[in-house]
Amino acid sequence: MTDRIALALAAFVAGLVLLDLVANGGEALLFLMRKLFVFVEFLTFWR
Repeated sequence: MTDRIALALAAFVAGLVLLDLVANGGEALLFLMRKLFVFVEFLTFWR
């Protein structure tokens, strides 16, 4: 992955996070982080 692609991807993700914070107070980000936490716990169980 080149630096240009990585920076564009990081800017895109930061923009989506900012949009979520402005649009609905970060509820979607909180939901996704909770689901990620449950998924990581599931993976550590099978490790």
